[in-house]
Amino acid sequence: MDTDVLEVDTARRRIVDVTDSVRAFCSPKGDGLCNVFVPHATAGVAIIETGAGSDDDLIDTLERLLPRDDRYRHAHGSAGHGADHVMPAIVAPSITVPVQAGEPLLGTWQSVVLVDLNRDNPRRSVRLSFVSA
Repeated sequence: MDTDVLEVDTARRRIVDVTDSVRAFCSPKGDGLCNVFVPHATAGVAIIETGAGSDDDLIDTLERLLPRDDRYRHAHGSAGHGADHVMPAIVAPSITVPVQAGEPLLGTWQSVVLVDLNRDNPRRSVRLSFVSA
């Protein structure tokens, strides 16, 4: 199994497109599966369309589903930080993408994104793993 780790800063953006990094990681490889995993209790990864408003719609939807207030038992950190710990149950911490001839088999408008609503920790790692077919 081949692995690599991306370091991502989410201070400016809650959703960061990592598709180009996934493509670069997969390009010298043949057929297989690429797993994208975030080893954080308050972040996730998703496959969505970006640049057409879907990324902002996802953030708006998550913030409606997980309001930032004092309702959470997990109460340390910034206001509503408990919501950050619930989010990975909605946006999973990993995805797996099929790869053929070194190319991730994403649809025309699909992008791999890191989703991070946590305002307390903008430094994130994304682990890429490739398993050959």
